[in-house]
Amino acid sequence: MTSPDLRHHGDVDAAPGLADFAVNVRVPHPPAWLRERLAAALGDLGRYPSKLAEERARAAVARRHGRSPDEVLLLNGAAEGFALLPKLSPRRVAIVHPGFTEPEVAFRDAGIPVEHVLLDGDFTLSPTRVDVDLTVIGNPTNPTSVLHSREDIKALPGKLVVDEAFMDAVPGEPESLAHDPDVLVLRSLTKTWGLAGLRAGYFLGDPETLAKLAHGRPHWPVGSLTLEAITACCEPEALEASRRFALEAAEHAAYALEQLQDVVVVPPKAPFMLIRVPRGTREALRDKGIAARRCDTFPGLDDTYLRVAIRPPEEFAVFVDALRVVMEELA
Repeated sequence: MTSPDLRHHGDVDAAPGLADFAVNVRVPHPPAWLRERLAAALGDLGRYPSKLAEERARAAVARRHGRSPDEVLLLNGAAEGFALLPKLSPRRVAIVHPGFTEPEVAFRDAGIPVEHVLLDGDFTLSPTRVDVDLTVIGNPTNPTSVLHSREDIKALPGKLVVDEAFMDAVPGEPESLAHDPDVLVLRSLTKTWGLAGLRAGYFLGDPETLAKLAHGRPHWPVGSLTLEAITACCEPEALEASRRFALEAAEHAAYALEQLQDVVVVPPKAPFMLIRVPRGTREALRDKGIAARRCDTFPGLDDTYLRVAIRPPEEFAVFVDALRVVMEELA
């Protein structure tokens, strides 16, 4: 069994009653228009998810990325996508760390050897030579908030799996590989649209690879509400709203960087930032009612690192003020 620490995620740190800077979902609930769409679909829950609804959702995703519907595999959140990856039967896997740990959990639990590609310093990629036939990387990477170039990612060995769960928070998505037919790209809708409790995501890839991933899934693998959410969030109006959110997120990240430039490890490109602080900071913040994501569960990091969700300035100021007090106390 995989170490339980690899299965630690921000929702565990964000206990009730704490100001939540541990979970990197953009909003606490879906916007009103999306809630209305989902509420309107409640009347269909007495029926099994229809083939028509599944095809409609796949077509919406395909249009959004300029792909064909057979290059789309709908998922119950990105986490399900990671759990399906061992079906590709790789001989040996490389995972770029620090990074999201669920892919490693899936491969190790399936008995597939995992090689770490550990980044340090500014956590950017450099030429990597490892004997593997599949490599997994996040872009932007969780928890470092680094955005890697497409060229650097394409230079990694083996079949590429790129976790782009936060790419829609990057204005213009300049480094996305969602249009590359040779890369398996994983997308999440839960971060931008406040759907963490519903679970909604998808794979983009070549039809043969997606067929391997889908083999053996239960019938009706994606529920009716998730299908409706995927369709709604890929329609033109939602994409325009997402574009605005990305621009807003970049402004918030610039503010957060200015406020915490003495502790930020690298300038954030996603709606969260990695900071380095004295040991005991997370616990002291918690005592003051503030939740931040511990990072010693990420390979390559220790308990001097914290991941902090970037909120609008008026909310983020609460974290900044608390951190300054804690840093003075610990000093």
